[in-house]
Amino acid sequence: MKVVRILALAATVSMAPVQADTFFGVHAGYDSWQAGTKGGFANSQQLQDFSFRDKNQQGYYLAFEHLVPVLPNLRVQWQNLQSQGHTELNNSFSFGGVTFAAGTALSTELDFRYTDYVLYYELLDNSLLQLDLGLVAKKLSGELTIMAANRQASQSVRQWLPLLYLDSRLGLPGSGLELFANGQASQFSGNHWYDLQAGVAYQLVDSLTLDVRLKLGYRWLDLQLDDIDDLYAGITFSGIFAGIAVHF
Repeated sequence: MKVVRILALAATVSMAPVQADTFFGVHAGYDSWQAGTKGGFANSQQLQDFSFRDKNQQGYYLAFEHLVPVLPNLRVQWQNLQSQGHTELNNSFSFGGVTFAAGTALSTELDFRYTDYVLYYELLDNSLLQLDLGLVAKKLSGELTIMAANRQASQSVRQWLPLLYLDSRLGLPGSGLELFANGQASQFSGNHWYDLQAGVAYQLVDSLTLDVRLKLGYRWLDLQLDDIDDLYAGITFSGIFAGIAVHF
Protein backbone atom coordinates (compact mmCIF):
# COMPACT_ATOMS: atom_id res chain seq x y z
CA MET A 1 0.00 0.00 0.00
CA LYS A 2 2.83 2.41 0.83
CA VAL A 3 4.46 1.65 -2.51
CA VAL A 4 1.20 2.42 -4.33
CA ARG A 5 0.85 5.74 -2.48
CA ILE A 6 4.43 6.71 -3.29
CA LEU A 7 3.96 5.87 -6.97
CA ALA A 8 0.70 7.85 -7.06
CA LEU A 9 2.38 10.87 -5.46
CA ALA A 10 5.28 10.69 -7.90
CA ALA A 11 2.90 10.56 -10.84
CA THR A 12 0.98 13.57 -9.53
CA VAL A 13 4.16 15.61 -9.13
CA SER A 14 5.45 14.64 -12.56
CA MET A 15 2.21 15.79 -14.21
CA ALA A 16 2.04 19.09 -12.33
CA PRO A 17 2.78 22.18 -14.45
CA VAL A 18 6.20 23.72 -13.92
CA GLN A 19 6.76 27.47 -13.94
CA ALA A 20 9.01 28.85 -16.64
CA ASP A 21 11.59 30.11 -14.16
CA THR A 22 11.98 26.76 -12.32
CA PHE A 23 15.27 26.44 -14.20
CA PHE A 24 15.56 29.72 -16.12
CA GLY A 25 13.57 32.95 -16.05
CA VAL A 26 13.54 36.19 -18.01
CA HIS A 27 12.46 39.57 -16.64
CA ALA A 28 11.86 42.69 -18.73
CA GLY A 29 10.64 46.15 -17.85
CA TYR A 30 10.09 49.73 -18.92
CA ASP A 31 9.88 52.89 -16.78
CA SER A 32 8.74 56.40 -17.65
CA TRP A 33 10.20 58.87 -15.16
CA GLN A 34 9.04 62.50 -14.94
CA ALA A 35 12.21 63.96 -13.46
CA GLY A 36 13.07 67.42 -12.30
CA THR A 37 16.74 68.35 -12.75
CA LYS A 38 18.90 70.59 -10.57
CA GLY A 39 22.60 71.41 -10.50
CA GLY A 40 25.47 72.50 -12.67
CA PHE A 41 28.79 71.63 -14.23
CA ALA A 42 32.15 73.08 -15.30
CA ASN A 43 35.72 72.21 -16.23
CA SER A 44 36.77 73.04 -12.67
CA GLN A 45 35.43 72.65 -9.15
CA GLN A 46 33.66 76.04 -9.44
CA LEU A 47 30.40 74.72 -10.89
CA GLN A 48 28.07 76.90 -12.94
CA ASP A 49 24.44 76.28 -11.98
CA PHE A 50 21.68 76.16 -14.59
CA SER A 51 17.89 76.26 -14.40
CA PHE A 52 16.87 72.97 -16.00
CA ARG A 53 13.47 71.97 -17.36
CA ASP A 54 11.62 68.90 -16.16
CA LYS A 55 11.75 66.10 -18.70
CA ASN A 56 10.42 62.58 -19.11
CA GLN A 57 13.26 60.04 -18.92
CA GLN A 58 13.00 56.56 -20.45
CA GLY A 59 14.51 53.38 -18.99
CA TYR A 60 14.50 49.68 -19.92
CA TYR A 61 15.93 46.47 -18.51
CA LEU A 62 16.36 42.75 -19.12
CA ALA A 63 17.28 40.22 -16.45
CA PHE A 64 18.16 36.54 -16.70
CA GLU A 65 17.85 34.28 -13.64
CA HIS A 66 18.69 30.62 -13.07
CA LEU A 67 19.02 28.05 -10.29
CA VAL A 68 22.79 27.45 -10.40
CA PRO A 69 23.81 28.57 -6.86
CA VAL A 70 27.42 29.57 -7.52
CA LEU A 71 26.73 31.63 -10.65
CA PRO A 72 25.28 35.15 -10.38
CA ASN A 73 22.21 36.29 -12.27
CA LEU A 74 22.54 38.96 -14.94
CA ARG A 75 20.60 42.20 -15.36
CA VAL A 76 21.22 44.73 -18.13
CA GLN A 77 19.51 48.11 -18.01
CA TRP A 78 19.54 51.21 -20.18
CA GLN A 79 18.69 54.75 -19.11
CA ASN A 80 18.62 58.19 -20.75
CA LEU A 81 19.19 61.35 -18.71
CA GLN A 82 18.37 64.44 -20.76
CA SER A 83 17.43 68.03 -20.04
CA GLN A 84 17.71 71.58 -21.31
CA GLY A 85 18.53 74.60 -19.18
CA HIS A 86 19.52 78.25 -19.16
CA THR A 87 21.29 80.86 -17.07
CA GLU A 88 22.71 84.39 -17.24
CA LEU A 89 26.34 84.59 -16.15
CA ASN A 90 27.32 86.76 -13.20
CA ASN A 91 30.99 86.12 -13.95
CA SER A 92 32.96 84.94 -16.95
CA PHE A 93 32.78 81.18 -17.51
CA SER A 94 35.10 78.91 -19.50
CA PHE A 95 33.90 75.54 -20.76
CA GLY A 96 35.13 73.23 -23.49
CA GLY A 97 37.89 75.66 -24.44
CA VAL A 98 35.49 78.60 -24.92
CA THR A 99 35.17 81.59 -22.58
CA PHE A 100 31.81 83.33 -22.14
CA ALA A 101 31.75 86.87 -20.73
CA ALA A 102 29.81 87.97 -17.66
CA GLY A 103 26.23 88.92 -18.53
CA THR A 104 26.00 86.37 -21.34
CA ALA A 105 22.71 84.47 -21.60
CA LEU A 106 23.48 80.77 -21.97
CA SER A 107 21.36 77.78 -22.85
CA THR A 108 22.53 74.23 -22.29
CA GLU A 109 21.69 70.71 -23.36
CA LEU A 110 22.45 67.74 -21.13
CA ASP A 111 22.45 64.34 -22.83
CA PHE A 112 23.68 61.46 -20.67
CA ARG A 113 23.00 57.78 -21.25
CA TYR A 114 24.27 54.69 -19.57
CA THR A 115 24.16 50.92 -19.66
CA ASP A 116 24.34 48.93 -16.43
CA TYR A 117 25.69 45.40 -16.31
CA VAL A 118 24.56 43.93 -12.99
CA LEU A 119 25.72 40.61 -11.53
CA TYR A 120 23.61 39.70 -8.51
CA TYR A 121 22.55 36.87 -6.21
CA GLU A 122 19.05 36.22 -4.87
CA LEU A 123 19.52 36.11 -1.10
CA LEU A 124 15.78 35.65 -0.51
CA ASP A 125 13.15 34.62 -3.04
CA ASN A 126 9.65 33.77 -1.84
CA SER A 127 6.11 35.11 -2.16
CA LEU A 128 6.53 37.39 0.87
CA LEU A 129 10.07 38.76 0.59
CA GLN A 130 12.66 39.01 -2.16
CA LEU A 131 16.16 40.39 -1.70
CA ASP A 132 18.92 40.69 -4.32
CA LEU A 133 22.49 41.89 -3.80
CA GLY A 134 25.13 42.48 -6.44
CA LEU A 135 27.68 44.62 -8.25
CA VAL A 136 27.21 47.03 -11.15
CA ALA A 137 29.54 48.04 -13.97
CA LYS A 138 28.04 51.28 -15.33
CA LYS A 139 29.08 52.43 -18.82
CA LEU A 140 28.40 56.16 -18.79
CA SER A 141 28.55 58.32 -21.91
CA GLY A 142 27.15 61.65 -22.95
CA GLU A 143 27.65 65.28 -23.82
CA LEU A 144 27.08 68.65 -22.22
CA THR A 145 26.64 71.54 -24.66
CA ILE A 146 26.53 75.29 -23.95
CA MET A 147 25.17 77.77 -26.49
CA ALA A 148 25.21 81.56 -26.59
CA ALA A 149 24.07 83.90 -29.35
CA ASN A 150 27.20 83.35 -31.45
CA ARG A 151 29.28 80.74 -29.61
CA GLN A 152 29.02 77.10 -28.64
CA ALA A 153 31.07 74.72 -26.50
CA SER A 154 30.68 71.06 -25.61
CA GLN A 155 32.26 68.44 -23.39
CA SER A 156 31.98 64.65 -23.69
CA VAL A 157 32.30 61.99 -21.03
CA ARG A 158 33.03 58.28 -21.49
CA GLN A 159 33.66 56.31 -18.31
CA TRP A 160 33.03 53.05 -16.46
CA LEU A 161 31.78 53.39 -12.87
CA PRO A 162 31.57 50.61 -10.21
CA LEU A 163 28.55 50.46 -7.88
CA LEU A 164 26.80 48.28 -5.33
CA TYR A 165 23.31 46.99 -6.18
CA LEU A 166 20.38 46.15 -3.87
CA ASP A 167 16.80 45.22 -4.79
CA SER A 168 14.01 44.31 -2.36
CA ARG A 169 10.30 43.49 -2.61
CA LEU A 170 7.75 42.91 0.15
CA GLY A 171 4.50 41.17 -0.80
CA LEU A 172 1.18 42.05 0.81
CA PRO A 173 -0.67 38.69 0.88
CA GLY A 174 -4.13 38.55 -0.65
CA SER A 175 -4.01 42.07 -2.10
CA GLY A 176 -2.05 41.69 -5.34
CA LEU A 177 0.13 44.55 -4.08
CA GLU A 178 3.77 44.68 -3.10
CA LEU A 179 6.16 47.32 -1.84
CA PHE A 180 9.55 47.64 -3.49
CA ALA A 181 12.77 49.55 -2.95
CA ASN A 182 16.03 49.32 -4.82
CA GLY A 183 19.15 51.29 -5.46
CA GLN A 184 22.72 51.64 -6.61
CA ALA A 185 25.46 53.47 -4.76
CA SER A 186 29.12 54.30 -5.21
CA GLN A 187 31.57 56.81 -3.77
CA PHE A 188 35.23 57.09 -4.74
CA SER A 189 37.92 59.77 -5.26
CA GLY A 190 35.52 62.68 -4.84
CA ASN A 191 32.92 61.13 -7.15
CA HIS A 192 29.59 59.61 -6.16
CA TRP A 193 26.52 58.11 -7.79
CA TYR A 194 23.39 57.43 -5.75
CA ASP A 195 20.28 56.08 -7.48
CA LEU A 196 17.37 55.15 -5.20
CA GLN A 197 13.72 54.36 -5.87
CA ALA A 198 10.74 53.07 -3.92
CA GLY A 199 7.07 52.49 -4.60
CA VAL A 200 4.18 50.09 -4.92
CA ALA A 201 3.43 47.46 -7.58
CA TYR A 202 0.20 45.73 -8.56
CA GLN A 203 0.12 42.16 -9.91
CA LEU A 204 -1.96 42.53 -13.08
CA VAL A 205 -1.30 39.01 -14.41
CA ASP A 206 -0.17 36.06 -12.28
CA SER A 207 0.03 32.75 -14.16
CA LEU A 208 2.35 29.80 -14.53
CA THR A 209 3.91 31.18 -17.71
CA LEU A 210 3.58 34.96 -17.37
CA ASP A 211 3.59 37.58 -14.62
CA VAL A 212 2.84 41.25 -15.29
CA ARG A 213 3.23 44.01 -12.68
CA LEU A 214 2.37 47.71 -12.89
CA LYS A 215 4.59 50.02 -10.83
CA LEU A 216 4.30 53.51 -9.40
CA GLY A 217 7.00 55.14 -7.34
CA TYR A 218 9.48 57.91 -6.66
CA ARG A 219 13.07 57.96 -7.87
CA TRP A 220 16.03 60.10 -6.81
CA LEU A 221 19.40 60.12 -8.59
CA ASP A 222 22.31 62.23 -7.41
CA LEU A 223 25.63 62.27 -9.26
CA GLN A 224 28.88 64.07 -8.60
CA LEU A 225 31.71 63.87 -11.11
CA ASP A 226 35.12 65.13 -10.01
CA ASP A 227 37.50 65.51 -12.96
CA ILE A 228 36.01 62.67 -15.01
CA ASP A 229 37.30 63.34 -18.54
CA ASP A 230 37.99 66.94 -17.39
CA LEU A 231 34.36 67.29 -16.35
CA TYR A 232 33.09 68.39 -12.95
CA ALA A 233 29.36 68.07 -12.29
CA GLY A 234 26.85 68.00 -9.48
CA ILE A 235 23.38 67.13 -10.78
CA THR A 236 20.24 65.69 -9.19
CA PHE A 237 17.27 64.09 -10.96
CA SER A 238 14.12 63.34 -8.97
CA GLY A 239 10.44 62.68 -9.52
CA ILE A 240 7.58 60.22 -9.93
CA PHE A 241 7.81 57.27 -12.30
CA ALA A 242 5.43 54.63 -13.64
CA GLY A 243 6.39 51.36 -15.26
CA ILE A 244 5.59 47.82 -16.25
CA ALA A 245 7.51 44.65 -15.39
CA VAL A 246 7.06 41.31 -17.16
CA HIS A 247 8.32 37.90 -16.00
CA PHE A 248 8.43 34.96 -18.40
